[in-house]
Amino acid sequence: MTVRDRRRAEVPEGPSTAGVNRAPDARIRFTLDGREVEAAPGETIWTVARRAGVEIPHLCHLPRPGYRPDGNCRACMVEVEGERVLAASCRRTPAPGMVVRSATERARHARRMVFELLLADMPDGAARDGAGVFARWAGELGISASRFAPEPERPAPDLSHPAMAVQLDACIACGLCERACREVQHNDVIGFARRGMETTVSFDLLDPMGASSCVACGECVQACPTGALLPKSVLDAAGRRAAPPVKEVASVCPYCGVGCQVGFRVRDGRIEEVVGRDGPANQGRLCVKGRFGFDYLVHPDRLTKPLIRLDGAPKDPADCLDPARARRHFREASWEEALEHAAQALVRIRDGAGPSALAGFGSAKGSNEEAYLFQKLVRAGFGTNNVDHCTRLCHAASVAALLEDVGSAAVTAPFTAAAEADLLLVIGARPTENHPVAATFLKDATARGAKLIVMDPRGTGLDRFATEVVRFAPGQDVALLNAILHVIVEEELYDAAFVAARVDGFAELRAHLAAYAPEAMERLCGVPADQVRRVARLYAGARAALTLWGMGISQSVHGTDNARALIALALLCGHVGREGAGLHPLRGQNNVQGASDAGLIPMMLPDYHRTSDPAARAFMEELWGTRLDPTPGLTVVEILQAAERGEIRGMYVMGENPAMSDPDVAHARAALARLDHLVVQDLFLTETAVLADVVLPGSAWPEKDGTVTNTNRQVQMGRAAVPLPGEARQDLRIIVDLARRLGLDWRHAHPRDVFAEMARAMPSLANITWERLEREGSVTYPCLAPDAPGESIVFRDAFPTPSGRARLVPAGLSDPGEMPDAEYPFVLTTGRELEHWHTGAMTRRARVLDALEPAPTVSLAPAELRRLGVAGGQRLRVSTRRGVVELLARADPGLPEGVAFIPFAYREAAANLLTDPHLDPDGRIPGFKYCAAKLEPA
Repeated sequence: MTVRDRRRAEVPEGPSTAGVNRAPDARIRFTLDGREVEAAPGETIWTVARRAGVEIPHLCHLPRPGYRPDGNCRACMVEVEGERVLAASCRRTPAPGMVVRSATERARHARRMVFELLLADMPDGAARDGAGVFARWAGELGISASRFAPEPERPAPDLSHPAMAVQLDACIACGLCERACREVQHNDVIGFARRGMETTVSFDLLDPMGASSCVACGECVQACPTGALLPKSVLDAAGRRAAPPVKEVASVCPYCGVGCQVGFRVRDGRIEEVVGRDGPANQGRLCVKGRFGFDYLVHPDRLTKPLIRLDGAPKDPADCLDPARARRHFREASWEEALEHAAQALVRIRDGAGPSALAGFGSAKGSNEEAYLFQKLVRAGFGTNNVDHCTRLCHAASVAALLEDVGSAAVTAPFTAAAEADLLLVIGARPTENHPVAATFLKDATARGAKLIVMDPRGTGLDRFATEVVRFAPGQDVALLNAILHVIVEEELYDAAFVAARVDGFAELRAHLAAYAPEAMERLCGVPADQVRRVARLYAGARAALTLWGMGISQSVHGTDNARALIALALLCGHVGREGAGLHPLRGQNNVQGASDAGLIPMMLPDYHRTSDPAARAFMEELWGTRLDPTPGLTVVEILQAAERGEIRGMYVMGENPAMSDPDVAHARAALARLDHLVVQDLFLTETAVLADVVLPGSAWPEKDGTVTNTNRQVQMGRAAVPLPGEARQDLRIIVDLARRLGLDWRHAHPRDVFAEMARAMPSLANITWERLEREGSVTYPCLAPDAPGESIVFRDAFPTPSGRARLVPAGLSDPGEMPDAEYPFVLTTGRELEHWHTGAMTRRARVLDALEPAPTVSLAPAELRRLGVAGGQRLRVSTRRGVVELLARADPGLPEGVAFIPFAYREAAANLLTDPHLDPDGRIPGFKYCAAKLEPA
């Protein structure tokens, strides 16, 4: 029995009505403070009181999703007529006719005694967080001093963590931090150690917080009522919250595709603290990046004035490693001069070499409005469809397969549908690192009994929650998935009624799968046939299965085939279009879904209409008042290949960093350096910006208003919290100013004006207005009426295809673009890590994030390190047929032997110097997850 359980058992609760049988929708009527109120089944007195506007103190209870009432602090005691003892209102459920009084003298006396006893042990008789829950209620109850003697010994502060201060002299053992860590975030780091008066909060085995397995989500800090846990950013010299924030601005996190709603707490024009808000995708939760990754806004490297390359200054790709040296090749300029210089050169190329000699890279890190205007500028101002963004390097294969198979590129169900699923399949994804808040919903589902199947060549943070962990050979996704499909067809486990009513291509798929028996595929995919059959039966037998995948599926030269096989699995079993069931490719960046929807892709106009579709093109031509090119444009990798050949001569890049993100970046950097004219709009002198002719300082997400669309299809409102630094300008204004200099008569003065035009161009935004988003914060598309909440589950009755039916597309076997051999015996895979994001331009300039992961590493199985004669922390040289990097070795027991992993956020050891530029033939996405490599001691 834990300390918390003992504490609960020792205190009488009074009679409970929790086990009484009632109709599921029965309302319970009782009297609260002299008036009749109603409770839903399972509601507590405290919850009903709060809804009725009656405030009852609380310390160990937190009225937020995921926090169950604990009842150990006794601050919420109320009087129930006819009962001898007071009742803890946070745990007590009412009975019909019960009479409850929340403000009697007896209840108030009991509460005052609780606070006075706790105040005795506060440092200097006051909570460390003067704006926290404890201080607030102590003030409300009139408790400013205690008659009781404090404990003689006080715990020493623990300041070992870069982001958080642990000062347990203010701890009241309420248990909220434990519940935050174990039950909300499911990280299992915080517990209670020792007994009796010696009971203390413990990180792992009484480790310092900075040395523990803490992932710095900060949930415990947000939950703590006293300031025993506080973010260091709010502390004064005495280790207390210096002062309450001046304001809190509701916005959205600018990092991954989860779309967490945040509150930017601002003082003196700077973000002092970030808290999670109760948004539909996060329910108050955040990860380390969303909570502690925002001081990049004021980093000394921040661009605050336009820059123009000095006459004759060389464009040297070596400058990508040394921004300080690169800065000497530029001079500061006025906005008028910089914009004129940028536009005139682009016009010369357009009018001289033709529109196809120009290209643009937009950003999934900005707003929908910026993405829409950027692609409009390239199509209407440049006259070409050579426009793309990072989806090409993220989920282009998923988009291609989804459009082909079900007629829509977005998810069919949100990740929060895990709450209704009885089975979750996660393949080629590491949500605990790349989508940590989404991962909490998957962990929640397993805690209530849902089965979880995790498929990945590497061990993942979800493995310990899984029913089945399937470790397959790298690059053999199709072999594994086809073997599973074979079992489902062979054993007739598929949903025959669903297939007959809503799916085409079954006969062709069945014939194709005949050769993919698990026993035949075992040699290729490395998964025992018995496990394949077990997994197939689990998935097919589920009532509702949610299928999630990540870039391990899509970033492959056969990524579209990977996605085709995965989609076929869900369609065969009818796991689409129902509560708890659906297809969900976890989108990587905060607005990659919205940027794609808005048309920031070369072969699609807004809302995924082909550029070659005459009707769609005619509609956009009328809306925009210009002729559009029907020819699909080049993708990001193809654009740089064309630049290297001299065919693309000018580019406009906003918020993207291809000199770090493209495969084989040595060639990408050489291509960028060869351009006649490169305009880069960004926050910092990135690896791409150092090769520019004009650099335009733009706005960071917390400095702008705009909408973004997350991986769940939730369109959400972001709001400016802090001012722009120096002469930096709003990105939207810069796009409009450039467009006007290109000859476009644009008058967009505010993001709401752009959103209004987007709504005309994009039927997917029907019934979603700027005003509604300002009011509600988030609306899911498709939305069927102005007052409807939006459809989180789609394709309940039909698919958005001409026939209304989905299509099963067989996926054949193919090798990765480059196989290991005697010279390059390792498989190299790349990806993100928890603390850093994309190319590191923001996170590596965030103090806490860089302190947590300050240097590039290459991870290997411990046995491989031993074989190489290298210990963790020593340097290794990693080489492929394209380049060489040196970095620190790290042991990772989750990696199979023969596989090395490098994160791609580090300029000094850029993983993409090594990666294979071969492309998937359909999605045109590079195979970042697989190339042949050699490793040796440096």
